[in-house]
Amino acid sequence: MSKFKLNQVPLSARIIVAMTIGLIIGSLGSPLFSTVNHLANAFVMLLQMTALPYISLSLMVGIGSLSASKAKSALKSSVVLTLLLISVMLCFILIAPLSFPNWQTAEFYSANTIKVSQEFNLITLFIPSNPFNAFANAIIPSVVLFSVFIGVGLMPIKNKRQTLSVLNNLQQSVSNISNLVMRFAPIGVFCIGWRAASTLDASQLDGLMIYVASALVLVALLSFVVFPAILATITPFSYREVLKASREAMITAFATGSFFVVIPIIVEKTKYLIATQYPQTANADKISDVIVPISFSLPVGGKLLALLFVLFAAWFSGAYISFEDYLQLIVIGIPQLFGTSTLAMQNLLELFNVSGAMFDFFIVAENLAVGRLSALLSVTFASCLPLLVATSMAKAFRIKKITLIKNLAFIPVLSVVAFISLKFAFSSISYQYQGYSKFIERDFLMENVTSKYLDKPDAFSTTVQPFTGVLERIKQRGFIRVGYFRDDLPYSFHNNDGKLVGFDIEIMNQLAIDLNVDIEFVKIFHNQAKPLLESGYLDITSGVPVIPDNMAQFTLTMPYSTQNIAIVVKDKRRAEFTDWDTILQREDLTLGIPETFFYKKAVARNFTKGKAWEISTPRLFFKSEFEHIDAMIYGAAASSAWTLLNPDYTVVVPKPELAPLFMAFPINKDDHAFELFMRNWISMKQQSKTIDKLFNYWIEGNSSLAN
Repeated sequence: MSKFKLNQVPLSARIIVAMTIGLIIGSLGSPLFSTVNHLANAFVMLLQMTALPYISLSLMVGIGSLSASKAKSALKSSVVLTLLLISVMLCFILIAPLSFPNWQTAEFYSANTIKVSQEFNLITLFIPSNPFNAFANAIIPSVVLFSVFIGVGLMPIKNKRQTLSVLNNLQQSVSNISNLVMRFAPIGVFCIGWRAASTLDASQLDGLMIYVASALVLVALLSFVVFPAILATITPFSYREVLKASREAMITAFATGSFFVVIPIIVEKTKYLIATQYPQTANADKISDVIVPISFSLPVGGKLLALLFVLFAAWFSGAYISFEDYLQLIVIGIPQLFGTSTLAMQNLLELFNVSGAMFDFFIVAENLAVGRLSALLSVTFASCLPLLVATSMAKAFRIKKITLIKNLAFIPVLSVVAFISLKFAFSSISYQYQGYSKFIERDFLMENVTSKYLDKPDAFSTTVQPFTGVLERIKQRGFIRVGYFRDDLPYSFHNNDGKLVGFDIEIMNQLAIDLNVDIEFVKIFHNQAKPLLESGYLDITSGVPVIPDNMAQFTLTMPYSTQNIAIVVKDKRRAEFTDWDTILQREDLTLGIPETFFYKKAVARNFTKGKAWEISTPRLFFKSEFEHIDAMIYGAAASSAWTLLNPDYTVVVPKPELAPLFMAFPINKDDHAFELFMRNWISMKQQSKTIDKLFNYWIEGNSSLAN
């Protein structure tokens, strides 16, 4: 009996086993995480070290060695076959939303809700005014275009053999280094699996499990069924040969989450397969050197999964998707993906007027699983394309009729059944909308003091006259008396236990702690704040926007936070409220503005066409008797909180983005000592990041801070 040797086990099998063991050990927890994390980073960096030089050298050698006629033929077939594979992918992406169930959703406020997307510029992305800068900063499209031009420049040179020989030797040396690094792939992937399992937070999946599962089914169908079946049907390559040539790269790309790092592996594997199948076809083996690196910069393969996320985000946000929207997604959306999908996502979300807050969901999904699935799909695409182009150059396309009939009968049925089954699986889950519970179940993040709550001010509270300043009065009284406004989510509200909580409420608790006193909260209407502060009954109230109408009534502390102006509207009407000029020109609109945000002169100056109604509380907007109000203008942070309680509504920040409003606390006009104290106290809390932590917890819903 022959002895078992580890090197007899295929590298792909060793990588799978190593990743599995790493995931198991990582899930159990270990004090060695720091060491494992460094080893994982080192392996990925070693792979990246060879990828960019290999891409550039492959393009220079591959294109430079071609004649003009061969290059023209290869270009023509490459474009046609690339468009064919993209069309196949788009068909599957557009049917993938069949798996989305009918769930009710809403989202916490995020800075991305009001974030302006970066301007997408194909010229600066692709044209390297400074090639060295493109190499130094890994601007892949620029590097690719520069390398293509060098290759094109080499094509007409007669005495180029020596130059190509030098470049080819450099390319081979980089390939040898890549192969050497891949010997350590099981160790590197083991560390990556360990790290992934150690840092995975299952609670992050939440509603994104719909997107992740749909992406998983989509990638599995395309990578292991559709693309290999296409090659097995119309080329001499068998299904097994296609998967065998790409399996090591697929596993490594999935483990690292990077298609970029496995480009050298794909090139070498496909070159060998092409050379074996078409030994008589001149320059056929050069196709991989050109096609695979270029595909990294094109909107193909796993990059197109970004379109699936846009459809998911539109569904998740309740946006209506028409046939024209699908066309717009394809025609306008795909060119955005010449760069990275992360850079393009803000612009893609705008195609359906989806809140920029969904960008946070995209980042979580990419880090959890979809980035790895995207890399795997890109490997399959990049492996199949050069095989198809080489077959075209060899004029070896042959349709296998029996295989074609089987695939045409089997693949469409399998795909539709897979997505519909996934939808039924999700529908069978007893899903309950959790936005309301996540919002209402929160308690204080930090230490709090003994508190008393009054539903209304005491009798004769407006006739009390202050004989001392606020600081002295608080010290004599033993507590600070704070007025809080009704329906002021998420700044002040009662949680599910009836406890008064919120952003402003916890800030006031921190103030009481530093003053070494207790606290008494009094529920008030907005119009009660001025007389209650003037009488000395109230010492301070919860925050209001810094607008002239409020500045005329109160002395305001220095700002402690900001709110951007947003619009709350029914999900299905989101598209009507994306541009301020359009909104202000429409005569058929009635907009509600809560009284704390109602700046009379600004309203009179801007709302010359439609109607602007001052409403006492945002709560009225969501009542049936106020259905004549089309939308509500309010702060973005507060608006997001109200949509958590009313998930049929959404938050829209129209363009152009307006300057944010400062939020400040009203105090008595004549107490300069307390005003100075609050100015210094707020500055101190901002410097210590206390207010930032409370903002992240109460406004953005970052529950991890409470752990």
